[in-house]
Amino acid sequence: MTTVTEDYVLPGGTTAIRTLPKISLHDHLDGGLRPQTIIDLAATIGYELPTTDAVELGEWFSTQSDSGSLVEYLKAFDVTTAVMQTKEGLTRVAREFVQDLGSDGVIYGEIRWAPEQHVARGLTLDETVEAVQAGLDAGVEDVRATGASIRVGQLISAMRHADRGLEIAELAVRHRDNGVVGFDIAGAEAGFPAGNLRDAFDFLAHNYLPATVHAGEADGLESIKGALFDGRALRLGHGVRLAEDITVESEDEEGSYVVLGPVAQWVKDREIALELAPSSNLQTNAWGTELHEHAFDLLYQLGFRVTVNTDNRLMSNTSLSRELFQLAETFGYDLDDLQVFQLNAAAAAFLPLEDREDLADQISAGFESA
Repeated sequence: MTTVTEDYVLPGGTTAIRTLPKISLHDHLDGGLRPQTIIDLAATIGYELPTTDAVELGEWFSTQSDSGSLVEYLKAFDVTTAVMQTKEGLTRVAREFVQDLGSDGVIYGEIRWAPEQHVARGLTLDETVEAVQAGLDAGVEDVRATGASIRVGQLISAMRHADRGLEIAELAVRHRDNGVVGFDIAGAEAGFPAGNLRDAFDFLAHNYLPATVHAGEADGLESIKGALFDGRALRLGHGVRLAEDITVESEDEEGSYVVLGPVAQWVKDREIALELAPSSNLQTNAWGTELHEHAFDLLYQLGFRVTVNTDNRLMSNTSLSRELFQLAETFGYDLDDLQVFQLNAAAAAFLPLEDREDLADQISAGFESA
C-alpha cells in the first residue's frame, strides 16, 4: 500500500515531493479511509468485511477498483460509506483524512462528500455536516501540532442519480459559515446530466456559492457542456474527456498543429480548472490504460489550467505526491512544472482572492527553497 510517508524524489533530483507545499482540490472523503479505520468502525456496527487484515483490505480495495468501469469502481464505496453512518465514524474519518493530507505536504485541501449517503442510521443531514466539520477542525489542529500548516474546506456533493439536488444545495448554503466552501454533483455520470439538477444550481448561483461538477470522466462533451452551462461550473471534476474536442491536424519535426473545438476553447479561454486524477482515470478507463496515454500532458502543453488530484486515495492506492511523481516520471516534468500545477490549483480554489494569493505565495516560497 502507498503511504503518505513516502518521499517520492524526482528522477535525477534530491527534492522530496512530499515536503513541497501542495493543494488538493478533488479528494473524496469516503475514498480516503485508512484500512485499519474501516476494520475498527465495521466491528462497532457489526458490518462484515472481505478481510480484517489491514494490508489485505487495502489490496482488496485497489483490486476491486481496478475494473475499467466507473460503475464497478463506485461499488467499493458501499463498504466505506457503510462505516460512516455515525457521528463518531464521520468525525474519526474526517480527522484522519486531514492528518494524512498534512503528512503529504498539503497546505490546502477541499474534501468532497455526499451527506445524503450518511443518514442510514438516523443522522440528519445537518448532523452529518457538523460531525465531519468537527473531525476536520480536529485534524487541522493535529497538523498544526506537528509544526506544519493546513487549511481545509468541505465540498458538499449531491448524488446526480437521486432527486435531492435542491435540498443538498440548501444544506451547503446553510453551512457556508461552518466550513463549506462549495458544491458538487457526483455519482454515475452517463445518463444523469447536470441539467437534471438545474434548480439546485440556480439556487447556488443566487446565493453565490461556487460549484464544481463531475464531468468528462464517464461521459463526453455533452456532459461537459451541461456542467458548464446548466451547472455554471467554475471547475470540471476530472474533465479529461475535454480532449475529445481537440484535434491534432498534423505533426512534423517542428511540432504539432492542433485545433480546439468550441467547448475546449471556451474552457481554455476562461481558465476553467480541470481537476485531473490520472490514476483514477486509468482505473475507470476514462482516458487510456497506461499513464503515457493519458491526456494530461496534451492539456498541459496546450495551456489549460490543469491540476493534479488523487480522487480516491484508498481505491487508487495513491497520494498527491505519488500522482505528481508518476506524472513527472512519465512526461519528464521538473519542479517548475509541478509548481505550475500547484499555482493552478491555488488560483482555482474556492476561497476569497486574498486567500488564494496567500496560497500562491506559500507555494512559490516552498518551491523556491526546495
